[in-house]
Amino acid sequence: MNNYSYKKLEKFILDVFLKIGYNQEQAVLAAKVLISADLRGVDSHGIARLSGYIRLWEAKRINTNPTIKITHETPSTAVVDGDAALGLVAAPKAMEIAIEKAKNVGTGWVSVKNSNHYGIAGYHSMMALDHDMIGISMTNASPLVSPTFSTERLLGTNPISVAIPTKNQPAFVADMATTTAANGKLEILQRKKMDCPTGWVQDQSGAITTDSFGVKNGGALLPLGGDKEHGSHKGYILGSIVDIFSAVLSGANYGPWVPPFVSFLQPPADPVGEGIGHFFGAMRVDAFRPKEEFLDHIDNWITRFRQAETIKGQERVVIPGDPEREMELERKKNGIPLLDPVVEDLKSLADKFGLDF
Repeated sequence: MNNYSYKKLEKFILDVFLKIGYNQEQAVLAAKVLISADLRGVDSHGIARLSGYIRLWEAKRINTNPTIKITHETPSTAVVDGDAALGLVAAPKAMEIAIEKAKNVGTGWVSVKNSNHYGIAGYHSMMALDHDMIGISMTNASPLVSPTFSTERLLGTNPISVAIPTKNQPAFVADMATTTAANGKLEILQRKKMDCPTGWVQDQSGAITTDSFGVKNGGALLPLGGDKEHGSHKGYILGSIVDIFSAVLSGANYGPWVPPFVSFLQPPADPVGEGIGHFFGAMRVDAFRPKEEFLDHIDNWITRFRQAETIKGQERVVIPGDPEREMELERKKNGIPLLDPVVEDLKSLADKFGLDF
């Protein structure tokens, strides 16, 4: 496994998106969103996904000349039609609308339909930080998850991200799937030919398995908590909330009707909406209390949690966003490690489009 310059990888992603027809502005945006995942250590949602996006484009499921537009709005809310664009393009545009509404009336809430996979949830929530706003981002996804007590796959990994601005401390950035593990982490284990930990996957009959290919063999990812005794019903509830906010509210497909990310599976023949859905929120902190007061107190909150007494032999208490921020600094300096199967995928893309990798 070798390390690669993030700038060169970002340029390669940009060139690929230009080759499939995106204009310069949209290709730059999509590349920035995608490489941000690798920089933050979320390898399952970064450049390893690039070939999957291209296969969706080849299957004519991605529009590279989209007209992204508001179809309904109030002063603080909007519904956005992504026009089958990459979620990497549609989602940041929708978050910009939420931020603009928050500037005008204190908060902004935007649901999106007719979109595609949008990368890491944290990229979009963090857009609010530059405006001293709290950002919220969530999306539904391919149905690979069984509700507690079920063998049917009815939900996606359905992540939630919340980014909170600070004064002197690094920002608080939560970014988590509502499953025990994201499907992309399974894909990494599959490439490494390794088993997965107990509590990630159930087999076709509903029994817990450590087979990292369990989902591909007809099983399902498990909600956060793994099983009922460890709180999987809570993960199921969280995933359901994301699905409803992202899709039932916007007019996107929800539950088992969400189109699969993989191109070799066709979307359901009886859709209940358009594409996949996202949900975004932006809140001005001064819509609740004076900005400086809030920033002083969130810094105080973080400082106190950093000082928490730790269990003997354990690591320090980590604030959400710390590991990703530290990883980004390290990878900007030393490069991004890529597994050999990912490199082979990228070389195949380079050959396909006449590019250098």
